[in-house]
Amino acid sequence: HPLKLQSALWNLLVLFTCLFAAKPISLVERCWCRSTLNTVPQRSIKELKFLHTPNCPFQVIAKLKNNREVCINPETKWLQQYLKNAINKVKKNRRRNKKN
Repeated sequence: HPLKLQSALWNLLVLFTCLFAAKPISLVERCWCRSTLNTVPQRSIKELKFLHTPNCPFQVIAKLKNNREVCINPETKWLQQYLKNAINKVKKNRRRNKKN
């Protein structure tokens, strides 16, 4: 029954339009990390991403060697040390570049 199918698709389209039109900002501003892990073995991490988006706390996303992505608590001690070392390295490089 093409008419019933067309009517059902129209109703679905109207429903989606209402849902997305009502809250477009919340869909855009949704935080990536809804929960974080405190223990992630460093050796299982392939890549780290740092996100700072409006209305969300600082977020750290680890891509694991098995390609799974997890959010890490930014207060984790090893991560704090990693960030401190990375900042110090950037500062040293800037000082070197200013001297040259």
